[in-house]
Amino acid sequence: MEAVTEYASYALPIATALVGVWLLVTVVRYVRADKGMRASMRQAVRVRWGWVRLARMAGLTVIDKTPGLLAQITAQKDGATPAPRVLTPKIKVKPDQFGVIVRARTLPQVGLEEYQKSARFLADAWRCTRVSVLPDGPGKVVIRGVRSDPLTTPTRHRPTGRPPADLTRWELGMDEYAAKVCVSLANVPGVTMAGVPGAGKTSGVNKFVCDFAPSAAVQIAAADGKVSRALEGDYADLVKRMFAFCGDDLDEANALFKRLVELRKRRSATIRDVLGVKNMWHVGPSPKWPLTVLIIDEAHTYFRDYKGSDPATKRLAALTAENARLVEDLVKKGRSVGILVILISQKTTGDAIPTFIRDVCPIGLSFAQKTVEAAVAALGEDIRNWPDASPVTLQDPAYVGVAVMAMQGRPGYTRIRTPYVSDGDAARVAEETSHLTVDPELCLDALLRSTGRTAMPAPRLTKQS
Repeated sequence: MEAVTEYASYALPIATALVGVWLLVTVVRYVRADKGMRASMRQAVRVRWGWVRLARMAGLTVIDKTPGLLAQITAQKDGATPAPRVLTPKIKVKPDQFGVIVRARTLPQVGLEEYQKSARFLADAWRCTRVSVLPDGPGKVVIRGVRSDPLTTPTRHRPTGRPPADLTRWELGMDEYAAKVCVSLANVPGVTMAGVPGAGKTSGVNKFVCDFAPSAAVQIAAADGKVSRALEGDYADLVKRMFAFCGDDLDEANALFKRLVELRKRRSATIRDVLGVKNMWHVGPSPKWPLTVLIIDEAHTYFRDYKGSDPATKRLAALTAENARLVEDLVKKGRSVGILVILISQKTTGDAIPTFIRDVCPIGLSFAQKTVEAAVAALGEDIRNWPDASPVTLQDPAYVGVAVMAMQGRPGYTRIRTPYVSDGDAARVAEETSHLTVDPELCLDALLRSTGRTAMPAPRLTKQS
C-alpha cells in the first residue's frame, strides 16, 4: 500500500502536466489556424460533446438487455434486476478547412443504412451544408460534414514542378464534400470535356499539362481550333512543352493526326518485341516509351461536316472526314500502346465530335451547359435521372471551374471543383520542363536501335509557329 501511495503521489502531477501540454498544443493550433479552420475546430468540439445525446435522438443507439459481468455481480449481491444498457457508437472527429470528418463504429441494427438515413438530421445538428456517409471498412463508417460549400469556394493550384509519383493518377480537384477526386488513366484511350465558353475547360487542361509536364515519360501534342498560330490562344504558355502543335488549319491538323496514327502503327508492330508485353500499361510509361497525349481543343473545328458541291467545300469535307477517321484510329487502337486523346468542345453532340469517337471515350466531364441535350451528349442519358447534379445547374458564376462526371464505384454523378492554374505558373512550368520535350517517334527509333531492331521511320513534322 505504501508503494501504491507513493506512485499515486507522482501520477497526479504527471497527469496534470500531460493535460496541460495537450491544452497548450490545442491552443497553439487554434491560434495559428485561419478563420475557416478555427470554425471547424469549434465545430469538432460541439460534435464530440453532443454526440451521445444526438445519437440517441437520431436513433443511432442500441439497447442491450444483456448485463455485463460487473452488473451481474452487483445484481447478485443486491438481488436487483440489472437495468438494460444503452450502447452509443464511438466516434473520432477531425476538423479541416471545410468542416469535420467523423469516423464512427457500427452496432447491431445500427449500420451504414441507418447512418445514411440520419444524414439530414446530423447536417442540421452540426450546422453543415451537407453530410455524406460512406463505408470505411468492416464495422466502420466515415461521416463527412461540410460547413461551407467546396463547389462555390474557388481554389488555386500552384504546380510544384516535380514529376508525379504515379503517372496513371489524374487529380481533378475536390468533390462537394471536399474529398480529392482522382481518376486512373491506365488503359484509358480518350477523354471528352464539354462546357460553355469560360466555364473552366482550359484551366482543367492547364492543370493536367502542368502536373504531367515534369515527367519525361509524358509527351504532349495539341491541336487548337480557336487559333491560327502556337503563340496565340490558351496554349501559348504551354507550347514549349509540346512536341507538336497546330491551329485551325485543317491541312496541318490532318498532317498531325496522320503522324500520330503512323506512330500508333509502329508501336503496335514493335511493342511485344521491345517491351515484352502486349499492353504498355502492364509496365507503365517510360522516357523511352512515353505516354503520348493528344489534346484537341474546339474539336468540332476538325470534324465539321461541310455541305456544298463546289471544289473548295468538297476538299474541306474530305479533310474533316479523314480527320475523324484518323482520330477514331487513335482512340480505338491507341490505348494499349500508350496514346491518350483528350477532346474538348463546347458541346459534345454528334455534329461536334462524331459518336463513333465520343462513345469510345470512357471518361467524360462536363462543365456548365445551357441545355439538357448538351448535358446528355456529354454525360449520357442517365444524367436525366440526376437533375440536382446536371451541369445545367452550374451556370451561376460561382460555379466556374465546376465539372460533373460519372465516377466508378459511386452511384449517380459527382460534381468536382477544379482548381485554377494561373498563366504565370503554366508558363513557368513549361519553361522549366521544356528540355524534356522529345518527339515520341525519336524515342521509338532510339529504343529500336538499342534492341537491335530496325524500322522505317515515320515522316516527321516541325512544330508550327
